[in-house]
Formats: sequence, structure tokens, C-alpha cells
Amino acid sequence: MSWDCGLKYMFSASPALQPGSMCILHDKEDLSRLEMVQRLAKDGCRFLQNHSKGPERTSEPQSDEAVRVCLRERGRDVLVLQRISSEQPTLSASARGGGREEARNRRFVVVSGTPEKILEHLLNDLTLEEDQGTSQGKESDTLLDDFLLTYPVFMSTSDLCQALLGHYCTKRHRGKEDRKEAVERKQKVLHLVSQWMALCRDFLRDDEHVKLFMKTLYRYVLDDLYEHPSLDKDVRELQKLYQLHRTHTVDNYSPQRKSKALFHQSSLKENRLQSRGTQRENKEVLCHVYITMDSFLSMRAHGGVVAQELLQAVAERMDVPLGGLVLVAVTYNGGRLLLQPQDRVFSDSLRPVGRLHVCRKDLGEVLNPFTDNSELQQRTARMLSLNTWDVAVALTNFDWTIFASIHEQELVYFTFSRHSSSSHTVALELLLQRCNEVQLWVMTEVLLCPTLCKRVQLIKKFIKIAAHCKAQRNLNCFFAIIMGLTTAAVSRLSQTWEKMPGKFKKLFTEMETVTDPSLNHKAYRDSFKKMKAPKIPFPPLLLKDITFIHEGNKTFHDNLVNFEKLHMIAETVRLIRQCQKDPMGNGITQKSSTEVRAYIDDLHIIDNQQTLFELSHRLEPRA
Repeated sequence: MSWDCGLKYMFSASPALQPGSMCILHDKEDLSRLEMVQRLAKDGCRFLQNHSKGPERTSEPQSDEAVRVCLRERGRDVLVLQRISSEQPTLSASARGGGREEARNRRFVVVSGTPEKILEHLLNDLTLEEDQGTSQGKESDTLLDDFLLTYPVFMSTSDLCQALLGHYCTKRHRGKEDRKEAVERKQKVLHLVSQWMALCRDFLRDDEHVKLFMKTLYRYVLDDLYEHPSLDKDVRELQKLYQLHRTHTVDNYSPQRKSKALFHQSSLKENRLQSRGTQRENKEVLCHVYITMDSFLSMRAHGGVVAQELLQAVAERMDVPLGGLVLVAVTYNGGRLLLQPQDRVFSDSLRPVGRLHVCRKDLGEVLNPFTDNSELQQRTARMLSLNTWDVAVALTNFDWTIFASIHEQELVYFTFSRHSSSSHTVALELLLQRCNEVQLWVMTEVLLCPTLCKRVQLIKKFIKIAAHCKAQRNLNCFFAIIMGLTTAAVSRLSQTWEKMPGKFKKLFTEMETVTDPSLNHKAYRDSFKKMKAPKIPFPPLLLKDITFIHEGNKTFHDNLVNFEKLHMIAETVRLIRQCQKDPMGNGITQKSSTEVRAYIDDLHIIDNQQTLFELSHRLEPRA
């Protein structure tokens, strides 16, 4: 069976091929790991696209962006590559007649392909330490990062584990493999695994396929260590990442002692894995506890919180006695579940067991929600007494705690698996939920303020808080506050806005301009780009960008993964990583007031839009 490379393309090359002749590769071994393509490029071959039906017509060489190479197996396309130029050759290289130097700078990136062939090209293109920092190394790192961020779209973790084991153990198809090539192949696989675990460790921690894969790979590396001592550094890296404490070295290693040592080290790993369940309990969550049918307390809690802890927090926040309060979960099918004091409120995936209500029990054991609450009468005075900068600091610290825990891959899972309750998107959903809560909180505070003059003071306060959030590089709360003030229920309060001083109206108009969606949110993007990291973006807009890429481009073309699309998505989600970095020590968090922090952590919010509109019309009836 013949294998042809680029049937639609022609090679205009040096002495080996006549200009304009078609190159058909018949030997499968020539295409192992795409070495033929790489070899032709290094020999100075030029690839010309053939638009004619026969080889007699040739075209002038096109730009690098237009040159693509198609790899076929058994008559089907399996990989499409596009040539790029890593760097322009230097003058000295050109003066030396550096044709080979120019050819070396030409490389190929993946356009589309099968998952297996994309991984094969990635490993072949991977650069080890000696090439790090060069343009080729940077491009290779980008390809690796794209793959690791987006592989769940087209490849299961189990399939990736099996493929990596295959590449580590299986020798190349083309004849014998010398010792140096074998070590390099194994080191590339181990380097990829190391980067994969470092990037996605939280997602892979409880995956049984990954646990088995790591044990198997570690055993294979130990097998090879005796023959290839240079792998010792890679073994230490595995131990560092997965807490596999090797008790022997290359000097005292022997095949007879291998099984005993491996059993001991694997047991250590398993013992540590058993304690990792507590990490989930330590994660922070936002818990909505309804105190009326249309208002709730947004409470900051840990993942392992029990009913008694929530009841105590609600009693303190609402200034009511704890005795006689019960916590009821209204399940998604409409049933009611009375939670016992030590019942956990969140499932293992950090999802609440249902909609939580704090109720009083009367003598007939009928659960009634709160209807009276003195705290509602005092909330305006309390809010007006808080310092605006301290409030902005507390909001930013809260948001940063959530944002710093978000992984770039959460956006990929959220976009491609939005209808499934994936535990991989908890932190992202938490930040989105917080944005919505702050917007509702602003509306609630304004619409529960009964007097006109205090309502004006309250809106002025929120405008100041929004300005401070922007100064603190927290665009999430900045957007939420501005959107809360521009909602119909608040913006219709004409008498209140007429009393607003001119400088506050001007400041508010300027901030509204930043949130203007025209020209694809150009004002926001320009403003955010100028901010130094670390900074907190507006997550809904980031998800909108990814959704546009997802909906506007097919994930598969003729059963090939559209890797160009995945590269665009990876470039977008990497913004999370860039925003979380703090290379200059600019630090986004600050020390906040204990009183303000306690207030911000447990916001009292009305989430019923009809109720909010009724409050608005009660304050300023329609003329």
C-alpha cells in the first residue's frame, strides 16, 4: 500500500527532485513521526500548491501561510500541517549563503488531524532543555500548551494515557533505533507527562485511569533506568510530582530489587491519595440560604459545611435566636428534605443538595419562612456607615480568592460541556455567580432604601465603590455594580437620579462608557489591556469570546480535529493565566476591615425580579 504526502502539492527542490515534479512516498517507514517532511524542509525543499490537474503546470512559490502539507494513510487524510517561519534569518547567516539556516527556520504547525497523529507530531516536534528559549522551543511549547489545554475536546484521558504508554514503549517503525534516539523518545514522552500533570493536576487527581497510568509508566521508567542512566533526572521529576519517594539510586538498582521498591513507593502514593479527599472539603463555596421566598443570604463557606454551621451563621447575621431554626433543602423535583445538624450541605461535586431555606417550626411542625426581620430596617444606615475603599478592598479580596483558583481548562469544559454538571467548572461558576450576586445586591440595597436623600447617598456610594474596584483592577465587581445601577428597576428612579450631583453623574457616565458593548466591547478591552497583572477580568465577556470561536468554527472537518479552532480557544483561555501572574509583585489583595469583610461575605439579596420592580414602583410610582 502506498502512502502519499500532499497529493495536492508539488515539490520544487534541490538536486534530488526536478522542479515541478510530484513526490509520492510509497514507504510507510519514511513517514514515521513525519521525518520525511522534516528532512525535506532541512534539505531546502520548497512546497508549491498545485492548482492544476496534472504535473505539467507549475506555480510560483506562495507565502508560508499558504503552504500546507497533507499526510494520508490508507487513502485517508490523517494530518494537515501548515508551514511557518520561526524567525527571519540573520544577515550574517544570509551572507554565509545560509540556505540551510533559512530552511531550518521553516517549521510546520498542526491545522487538523486525528488525535493520534496530532500527538505523534507533537512528540516529534517537542524540544528538550537544550532548545528551550529558542523560537523553535517557544513554538513547540505553545503547541504543547494548546494540546494539553484542549485535549478533552477530542480525546479521553484514558485514550491519552494509552497513547503515551505506546509512544514510550514502542520502537520506531523505521528499522533499528539507536540508543540516543531511544532515550530522546522516552525523554520527550516524560517531558510531556510532566507538563501535563503540572498543568492539570487538580483535574486528574482522582482519575483512576491516571493513577494506573502513572504506576505503569513509573515501572517502565525503572525498567529503563538500568540501561539508560540518563533517565535518572526524569525519575526524580516523577517522584517530585507524584510523591513517589524512590529509596534506591542507579548505583544500587538491580532488577531483583525493583519489584519490592516499586511496591513500597506505590503504597506511599496510595496512602497520600486517600487524604486528598479533605482538599475538596477545604475549598470555598458560595452558599445561598433563603430567608424568605424571594431573598437569600449569600454566605461564604467551605465545601464540607454542615447544616448546624449554616444555621448558626444565619442566626448571627439576622440577629435571631438559633433555637427553633431548621434548614430545609427543596430538591430539584420539588420534594423537601429536612437536614439534620450534621448533614453535609454540598455533594462531592460541590453542588448543593437543593435550594436551602431557613425556617421556623411552629407547634404543628409546619415549616414557615421568615416574614419579619428588623435587620431590613437598619441595613441602609449600616451600608452608609461603611468606608467605600474598604468595601472595594473586601469585594476584590473575595473575587481574587475565587479567580486565583480558576484553571484555564475550566473554560474549555464550560464551553464544550455546559449541560453537564461537571465538577471541573466549580471555581468558574462561582465567580460568575458572584458577579450576579453583586449586581442583585446593588439593586437590593438601593430599592430597600425608603427615603430619597439616603437613596441618593447610597447610589453615590456605589459609584465610588465601582471606581475603587476599577482602580484595584477588579473588573468583575466593577461591571457588576455598574450593571446593577443601570438595570431598569434602578435607572427608572428619575427623582433619585435628578438629585445626583453633577460630578457623580459625569463619573458614572465615564464608567458606563467602559461597559459599552459597542465595537465588541472595545472600550473595556482597551482599558483592561492597559492594566498591569494581576487583575480580574469580566468572566462573561471571556466566555462570550470562546463561545463565538466555538459556534463559528467546526470542531471536526472530515473526521479530523480542527486544531486551528482549538489553538484559538487556547489563546483565549490563556488570558486567565496571564491575569493571575504577578511578575512585578503588584499584589491585588489588601488588608481589609474585619467589619466590612464580615458584611461582604454574607450579603442579603433579593433575587426575584418581580419583587424588585414592585419595590421600585413603590418608591417612585409611575406618573
